[in-house]
Amino acid sequence: MKKYLIPLVLLSAVANLQAETRYVTDQFKVTLRSGESATHKITRMLPSGYQVELISSNAENGYSLVKTQDGATGYILTRQLMPVPSARDRLVAAEKKLDELQEAPGKLSAKLSKLQDEYKELSGQHNKLQREKQTLDDELQAIKRTAANAVRIADERNDLRKQVASLTREVEDLKQTNRELGNDSAQRWFLIGGGVVVGGIILGLILPSLRVRKRKSSWGSL
Repeated sequence: MKKYLIPLVLLSAVANLQAETRYVTDQFKVTLRSGESATHKITRMLPSGYQVELISSNAENGYSLVKTQDGATGYILTRQLMPVPSARDRLVAAEKKLDELQEAPGKLSAKLSKLQDEYKELSGQHNKLQREKQTLDDELQAIKRTAANAVRIADERNDLRKQVASLTREVEDLKQTNRELGNDSAQRWFLIGGGVVVGGIILGLILPSLRVRKRKSSWGSL
């Protein structure tokens, strides 16, 4: 008996290795009726996982009054309502979340690469702005130096103008002094000439009288 059991176990194990896993779906539709019994009219078929708003429940007949998403009301068996979404919907949501998580590293890598590119671009713009700022600072310093030189030159020009005006006044004073000296010199020479003339006249008047006296004295001695 054991001889036959061993091959069967091996065959079963091989079959299990080759088989693929499957899940039984929980998708089905439930009836929404106009009243609280199976005899009432079916107004709609609601798929599994459909969300409704619970208005009231009747524990005696097992029906609940609900409102659909589009505002319609009806009755459904209370046992067909679940406080949480169906297992199928939760599985779909979990798979979707798993897919998002699996895609997240790639998206994050792409986002990181994009951020790195943006950072490089911003760094380049920052460096460019720094260079432009340095250039503007240099130009501003040059303008300040030029302005300072212009003020200094203006001050020196004003000083030179004052010196020229002072020198001009001194020259005029010297000219006036020179003219005055010239006039004094002419007056002195004029006085000297007048004195010489007067002296000559006086000598001319005195000398004849001296000669006459000399002659008289010489005659008296004879």
